[in-house]
Amino acid sequence: MQSYLLTDQYRRPIQDLRISVTDRCNFRCSYCMPKEIFGTDCAFMPKDELLSFEEIMRLVSLFASQGVSKIRLTGGEPLLRNDLPVLVAAIKQIPEIKDLGLTTNGTLLGKQAQSLYDAGLRRLNISLDALDPKLFGQMNGRGIPTDHIFKQIHYAQQIGFKIKINMVVQKNVNDAEIIPMAQYFKNCGITLRFIEFMDVGNDNSWSFQKVVTKQNILQKLQQSFQLEPIEPTRFGEVAKYYRYAESDAQVGFITSVSESFCSSCTRGRLSSDGTFYNCLFASQGLDLRDLLRHGADDHTLLQAIVQTWAQRKDRYSDERTAQTAISRPKISMSYIGG
Repeated sequence: MQSYLLTDQYRRPIQDLRISVTDRCNFRCSYCMPKEIFGTDCAFMPKDELLSFEEIMRLVSLFASQGVSKIRLTGGEPLLRNDLPVLVAAIKQIPEIKDLGLTTNGTLLGKQAQSLYDAGLRRLNISLDALDPKLFGQMNGRGIPTDHIFKQIHYAQQIGFKIKINMVVQKNVNDAEIIPMAQYFKNCGITLRFIEFMDVGNDNSWSFQKVVTKQNILQKLQQSFQLEPIEPTRFGEVAKYYRYAESDAQVGFITSVSESFCSSCTRGRLSSDGTFYNCLFASQGLDLRDLLRHGADDHTLLQAIVQTWAQRKDRYSDERTAQTAISRPKISMSYIGG
Protein backbone atom coordinates (compact mmCIF):
# COMPACT_ATOMS: atom_id res chain seq x y z
CA MET A 1 0.00 0.00 0.00
CA GLN A 2 1.28 3.45 -0.92
CA SER A 3 2.27 5.71 1.97
CA TYR A 4 1.83 9.47 1.75
CA LEU A 5 3.93 12.28 3.15
CA LEU A 6 1.01 14.37 4.38
CA THR A 7 -2.56 13.33 5.13
CA ASP A 8 -5.56 14.97 6.77
CA GLN A 9 -7.90 13.84 9.56
CA TYR A 10 -9.53 11.32 7.21
CA ARG A 11 -6.15 10.07 5.91
CA ARG A 12 -6.62 11.82 2.57
CA PRO A 13 -3.26 12.81 1.06
CA ILE A 14 -2.58 16.09 -0.70
CA GLN A 15 -1.73 15.22 -4.29
CA ASP A 16 -3.32 18.00 -6.36
CA LEU A 17 -3.02 21.76 -6.15
CA ARG A 18 -5.18 24.21 -8.07
CA ILE A 19 -3.58 27.62 -8.45
CA SER A 20 -5.69 30.65 -9.38
CA VAL A 21 -3.37 33.09 -11.13
CA THR A 22 -5.97 35.88 -11.49
CA ASP A 23 -9.47 36.75 -10.28
CA ARG A 24 -10.26 38.48 -13.58
CA CYS A 25 -12.42 36.91 -16.29
CA ASN A 26 -13.75 38.03 -19.66
CA PHE A 27 -16.91 35.88 -19.26
CA ARG A 28 -19.83 36.50 -16.93
CA CYS A 29 -21.25 33.00 -16.59
CA SER A 30 -24.29 32.91 -14.32
CA TYR A 31 -22.98 30.01 -12.22
CA CYS A 32 -19.66 31.72 -11.50
CA MET A 33 -19.58 35.50 -12.07
CA PRO A 34 -23.12 36.67 -12.86
CA LYS A 35 -23.01 40.05 -14.60
CA GLU A 36 -25.69 41.39 -12.26
CA ILE A 37 -23.12 41.16 -9.46
CA PHE A 38 -19.80 41.36 -11.35
CA GLY A 39 -20.67 44.39 -13.46
CA THR A 40 -18.53 46.60 -15.68
CA ASP A 41 -17.43 48.57 -12.63
CA CYS A 42 -16.37 45.44 -10.71
CA ALA A 43 -13.13 46.02 -8.80
CA PHE A 44 -10.66 43.19 -9.26
CA MET A 45 -7.45 42.73 -7.31
CA PRO A 46 -4.64 45.20 -7.93
CA LYS A 47 -1.56 43.59 -9.47
CA ASP A 48 0.49 43.89 -6.29
CA GLU A 49 -2.08 41.82 -4.38
CA LEU A 50 -1.64 38.86 -6.71
CA LEU A 51 1.03 36.33 -5.93
CA SER A 52 4.08 36.91 -8.12
CA PHE A 53 5.41 34.03 -10.20
CA GLU A 54 8.39 33.82 -7.84
CA GLU A 55 6.06 33.49 -4.85
CA ILE A 56 3.97 30.87 -6.63
CA MET A 57 7.08 28.87 -7.49
CA ARG A 58 8.33 28.95 -3.94
CA LEU A 59 5.02 27.60 -2.69
CA VAL A 60 4.76 24.96 -5.44
CA SER A 61 8.17 23.62 -4.41
CA LEU A 62 7.00 23.35 -0.80
CA PHE A 63 3.75 21.63 -1.72
CA ALA A 64 5.67 19.27 -4.00
CA SER A 65 7.85 18.26 -1.05
CA GLN A 66 4.70 17.05 0.71
CA GLY A 67 3.33 14.90 -2.10
CA VAL A 68 1.73 17.26 -4.61
CA SER A 69 2.43 15.94 -8.10
CA LYS A 70 -0.42 17.50 -10.06
CA ILE A 71 -0.88 21.23 -10.69
CA ARG A 72 -3.74 22.95 -12.50
CA LEU A 73 -3.61 26.66 -13.33
CA THR A 74 -6.98 28.38 -13.13
CA GLY A 75 -8.60 31.77 -12.62
CA GLY A 76 -10.79 33.70 -13.24
CA GLU A 77 -9.53 33.28 -16.76
CA PRO A 78 -5.84 32.37 -16.42
CA LEU A 79 -4.92 33.52 -19.93
CA LEU A 80 -5.56 37.09 -18.76
CA ARG A 81 -2.43 36.82 -16.60
CA ASN A 82 0.54 38.27 -18.45
CA ASP A 83 3.51 36.04 -19.32
CA LEU A 84 1.81 32.82 -18.22
CA PRO A 85 4.20 30.65 -20.31
CA VAL A 86 7.01 31.84 -18.00
CA LEU A 87 5.22 30.28 -15.03
CA VAL A 88 4.45 27.11 -16.98
CA ALA A 89 8.11 26.66 -17.94
CA ALA A 90 9.21 27.18 -14.32
CA ILE A 91 6.74 24.65 -12.91
CA LYS A 92 7.86 22.09 -15.50
CA GLN A 93 11.34 22.25 -13.96
CA ILE A 94 10.15 20.88 -10.61
CA PRO A 95 10.86 17.12 -10.75
CA GLU A 96 8.02 16.11 -8.41
CA ILE A 97 5.36 17.73 -10.62
CA LYS A 98 4.27 15.03 -13.06
CA ASP A 99 1.06 16.57 -14.36
CA LEU A 100 0.45 20.22 -15.28
CA GLY A 101 -2.81 21.43 -16.78
CA LEU A 102 -4.75 24.64 -17.36
CA THR A 103 -8.47 25.44 -17.23
CA THR A 104 -9.65 28.17 -19.62
CA ASN A 105 -12.73 29.42 -21.42
CA GLY A 106 -10.68 29.24 -24.61
CA THR A 107 -11.20 32.75 -25.96
CA LEU A 108 -7.50 33.66 -25.96
CA LEU A 109 -6.00 30.34 -27.03
CA GLY A 110 -5.41 31.52 -30.59
CA LYS A 111 -2.88 34.03 -29.28
CA GLN A 112 -1.28 31.93 -26.57
CA ALA A 113 -1.65 28.19 -27.27
CA GLN A 114 1.63 27.81 -29.15
CA SER A 115 3.72 29.66 -26.56
CA LEU A 116 2.12 27.63 -23.76
CA TYR A 117 2.84 24.40 -25.61
CA ASP A 118 6.43 25.46 -26.23
CA ALA A 119 6.76 26.16 -22.49
CA GLY A 120 5.76 22.57 -21.73
CA LEU A 121 1.99 22.66 -21.16
CA ARG A 122 0.21 19.66 -22.68
CA ARG A 123 -3.27 19.50 -21.12
CA LEU A 124 -6.20 21.89 -21.39
CA ASN A 125 -9.65 21.84 -19.83
CA ILE A 126 -11.90 24.16 -21.82
CA SER A 127 -15.23 25.33 -20.43
CA LEU A 128 -18.07 25.20 -22.97
CA ASP A 129 -21.71 24.92 -21.90
CA ALA A 130 -23.61 24.75 -25.19
CA LEU A 131 -23.32 24.27 -28.95
CA ASP A 132 -26.21 26.58 -29.75
CA PRO A 133 -24.58 30.00 -30.38
CA LYS A 134 -27.47 32.07 -29.00
CA LEU A 135 -27.71 30.03 -25.81
CA PHE A 136 -23.94 29.99 -25.35
CA GLY A 137 -23.82 33.78 -25.78
CA GLN A 138 -26.48 34.16 -23.11
CA MET A 139 -24.72 31.79 -20.74
CA ASN A 140 -21.30 33.41 -21.04
CA GLY A 141 -22.88 36.81 -20.41
CA ARG A 142 -20.84 38.44 -23.19
CA GLY A 143 -22.57 37.24 -26.35
CA ILE A 144 -19.39 35.43 -27.45
CA PRO A 145 -20.38 32.91 -30.16
CA THR A 146 -19.54 29.23 -30.16
CA ASP A 147 -17.74 29.34 -33.51
CA HIS A 148 -14.96 31.45 -31.97
CA ILE A 149 -14.42 28.86 -29.21
CA PHE A 150 -14.54 25.97 -31.71
CA LYS A 151 -11.74 27.60 -33.71
CA GLN A 152 -9.60 27.87 -30.57
CA ILE A 153 -10.32 24.26 -29.59
CA HIS A 154 -9.37 22.86 -32.98
CA TYR A 155 -6.30 25.07 -33.20
CA ALA A 156 -5.09 23.80 -29.82
CA GLN A 157 -5.87 20.24 -30.87
CA GLN A 158 -3.77 20.65 -34.03
CA ILE A 159 -0.84 21.95 -31.99
CA GLY A 160 -0.92 18.74 -29.96
CA PHE A 161 -2.79 19.54 -26.73
CA LYS A 162 -4.78 16.86 -24.95
CA ILE A 163 -8.15 18.53 -24.41
CA LYS A 164 -11.15 17.95 -22.18
CA ILE A 165 -14.33 20.00 -22.46
CA ASN A 166 -16.19 20.93 -19.26
CA MET A 167 -19.95 21.50 -19.48
CA VAL A 168 -21.87 22.69 -16.41
CA VAL A 169 -25.42 21.39 -16.85
CA GLN A 170 -28.42 23.28 -15.45
CA LYS A 171 -32.02 22.12 -15.62
CA ASN A 172 -34.14 24.07 -18.11
CA VAL A 173 -31.10 26.09 -19.15
CA ASN A 174 -28.80 23.92 -21.25
CA ASP A 175 -29.86 20.33 -20.55
CA ALA A 176 -31.23 20.09 -24.10
CA GLU A 177 -27.60 20.44 -25.26
CA ILE A 178 -26.44 17.17 -23.64
CA ILE A 179 -26.83 14.96 -26.72
CA PRO A 180 -25.61 17.53 -29.29
CA MET A 181 -22.52 18.23 -27.19
CA ALA A 182 -21.81 14.52 -26.72
CA GLN A 183 -22.16 13.80 -30.44
CA TYR A 184 -20.00 16.74 -31.50
CA PHE A 185 -17.07 15.97 -29.23
CA LYS A 186 -17.31 12.21 -29.79
CA ASN A 187 -16.78 12.97 -33.48
CA CYS A 188 -13.82 15.19 -32.58
CA GLY A 189 -12.24 12.54 -30.37
CA ILE A 190 -12.29 14.96 -27.43
CA THR A 191 -13.46 13.96 -23.94
CA LEU A 192 -16.55 15.85 -22.77
CA ARG A 193 -17.17 16.07 -19.02
CA PHE A 194 -20.60 16.89 -17.63
CA ILE A 195 -20.40 18.81 -14.35
CA GLU A 196 -23.32 18.88 -11.96
CA PHE A 197 -24.33 22.45 -11.11
CA MET A 198 -22.73 23.21 -7.73
CA ASP A 199 -23.33 25.79 -5.02
CA VAL A 200 -19.86 27.33 -5.27
CA GLY A 201 -19.74 30.80 -3.73
CA ASN A 202 -22.94 32.62 -2.78
CA ASP A 203 -23.80 34.44 -6.01
CA ASN A 204 -25.23 31.83 -8.41
CA SER A 205 -28.77 31.29 -7.01
CA TRP A 206 -28.15 27.57 -6.64
CA SER A 207 -30.83 25.07 -5.62
CA PHE A 208 -31.25 21.31 -5.84
CA GLN A 209 -34.05 21.88 -8.35
CA LYS A 210 -31.55 23.26 -10.87
CA VAL A 211 -29.26 20.22 -10.71
CA VAL A 212 -29.20 17.66 -13.51
CA THR A 213 -27.59 14.60 -11.95
CA LYS A 214 -25.13 12.18 -13.46
CA GLN A 215 -27.84 9.52 -13.51
CA ASN A 216 -30.19 11.82 -15.42
CA ILE A 217 -27.50 12.65 -17.97
CA LEU A 218 -26.33 9.05 -18.32
CA GLN A 219 -29.88 7.88 -19.01
CA LYS A 220 -30.20 10.46 -21.78
CA LEU A 221 -26.87 9.46 -23.29
CA GLN A 222 -27.70 5.76 -23.22
CA GLN A 223 -30.68 6.41 -25.45
CA SER A 224 -28.27 7.46 -28.20
CA PHE A 225 -24.93 5.81 -27.35
CA GLN A 226 -23.61 2.57 -25.94
CA LEU A 227 -21.31 3.40 -23.04
CA GLU A 228 -18.86 1.26 -21.09
CA PRO A 229 -17.61 2.32 -17.62
CA ILE A 230 -13.86 2.85 -17.16
CA GLU A 231 -12.13 2.02 -13.90
CA PRO A 232 -10.40 4.98 -12.19
CA THR A 233 -6.66 5.15 -12.78
CA ARG A 234 -5.68 6.63 -9.41
CA PHE A 235 -6.88 7.43 -5.92
CA GLY A 236 -8.53 10.84 -5.88
CA GLU A 237 -9.81 10.71 -9.46
CA VAL A 238 -12.66 13.23 -9.48
CA ALA A 239 -14.44 12.34 -12.73
CA LYS A 240 -16.20 9.07 -13.49
CA TYR A 241 -15.45 8.08 -17.09
CA TYR A 242 -17.22 6.01 -19.73
CA ARG A 243 -16.01 4.94 -23.16
CA TYR A 244 -18.21 4.97 -26.24
CA ALA A 245 -18.47 1.38 -27.49
CA GLU A 246 -16.16 0.60 -30.42
CA SER A 247 -14.42 3.94 -29.95
CA ASP A 248 -11.56 5.49 -28.00
CA ALA A 249 -13.65 8.59 -27.27
CA GLN A 250 -14.77 9.11 -23.69
CA VAL A 251 -17.31 11.03 -21.68
CA GLY A 252 -17.00 11.92 -18.01
CA PHE A 253 -19.10 13.07 -15.07
CA ILE A 254 -18.18 15.26 -12.10
CA THR A 255 -20.77 14.42 -9.49
CA SER A 256 -20.21 16.72 -6.52
CA VAL A 257 -23.94 16.87 -5.75
CA SER A 258 -25.42 13.42 -6.42
CA GLU A 259 -22.39 11.19 -5.77
CA SER A 260 -19.96 13.18 -3.64
CA PHE A 261 -16.29 12.23 -3.62
CA CYS A 262 -15.19 13.90 -0.39
CA SER A 263 -13.81 10.62 0.96
CA SER A 264 -11.10 10.56 -1.70
CA CYS A 265 -10.52 14.30 -2.24
CA THR A 266 -6.80 15.03 -2.53
CA ARG A 267 -7.09 18.61 -3.80
CA GLY A 268 -5.94 21.85 -2.20
CA ARG A 269 -6.45 25.32 -3.67
CA LEU A 270 -4.27 28.40 -3.77
CA SER A 271 -6.19 31.58 -4.53
CA SER A 272 -4.77 34.39 -6.60
CA ASP A 273 -3.99 36.43 -3.47
CA GLY A 274 -2.11 33.53 -1.87
CA THR A 275 -4.70 32.00 0.45
CA PHE A 276 -4.53 28.23 0.81
CA TYR A 277 -7.93 26.52 1.00
CA ASN A 278 -8.64 22.90 1.88
CA CYS A 279 -11.91 22.76 -0.06
CA LEU A 280 -13.74 24.35 -3.00
CA PHE A 281 -16.57 25.16 -0.59
CA ALA A 282 -14.34 26.66 2.11
CA SER A 283 -15.26 29.73 4.14
CA GLN A 284 -11.72 30.61 5.20
CA GLY A 285 -8.13 29.64 4.53
CA LEU A 286 -4.46 30.13 5.37
CA ASP A 287 -2.93 33.46 4.27
CA LEU A 288 0.39 32.36 2.77
CA ARG A 289 0.99 35.69 1.02
CA ASP A 290 1.20 37.45 4.35
CA LEU A 291 3.77 34.92 5.57
CA LEU A 292 5.76 35.23 2.35
CA ARG A 293 5.85 39.02 2.42
CA HIS A 294 6.78 39.20 6.10
CA GLY A 295 9.92 37.19 5.58
CA ALA A 296 8.86 33.69 6.62
CA ASP A 297 11.50 31.08 5.82
CA ASP A 298 10.67 27.80 4.08
CA HIS A 299 10.48 25.90 7.36
CA THR A 300 7.86 28.31 8.73
CA LEU A 301 5.84 28.21 5.51
CA LEU A 302 5.98 24.42 5.40
CA GLN A 303 4.91 24.12 9.02
CA ALA A 304 1.86 26.29 8.30
CA ILE A 305 0.91 24.25 5.21
CA VAL A 306 1.38 20.92 6.97
CA GLN A 307 -0.60 21.99 10.03
CA THR A 308 -3.48 23.30 7.89
CA TRP A 309 -3.81 20.11 5.84
CA ALA A 310 -3.21 17.79 8.79
CA GLN A 311 -6.16 19.40 10.60
CA ARG A 312 -8.43 19.20 7.54
CA LYS A 313 -11.87 17.71 8.11
CA ASP A 314 -13.69 19.26 5.13
CA ARG A 315 -16.43 17.11 3.59
CA TYR A 316 -18.94 19.72 2.47
CA SER A 317 -20.54 17.77 -0.38
CA ASP A 318 -21.23 14.85 1.96
CA GLU A 319 -23.01 17.20 4.35
CA ARG A 320 -24.73 19.59 1.88
CA THR A 321 -28.35 20.47 2.57
CA ALA A 322 -30.65 23.05 1.03
CA GLN A 323 -30.10 25.18 4.12
CA THR A 324 -26.28 25.00 4.16
CA ALA A 325 -26.20 25.79 0.44
CA ILE A 326 -27.95 29.08 1.20
CA SER A 327 -26.65 30.02 4.64
CA ARG A 328 -23.02 28.92 4.66
CA PRO A 329 -20.64 31.64 3.40
CA LYS A 330 -18.33 30.32 0.65
CA ILE A 331 -15.51 31.80 -1.40
CA SER A 332 -16.37 32.91 -4.95
CA MET A 333 -15.26 30.46 -7.66
CA SER A 334 -13.51 33.21 -9.60
CA TYR A 335 -11.40 33.88 -6.52
CA ILE A 336 -10.65 30.34 -5.37
CA GLY A 337 -10.26 28.79 -8.83
CA GLY A 338 -12.88 26.62 -10.55
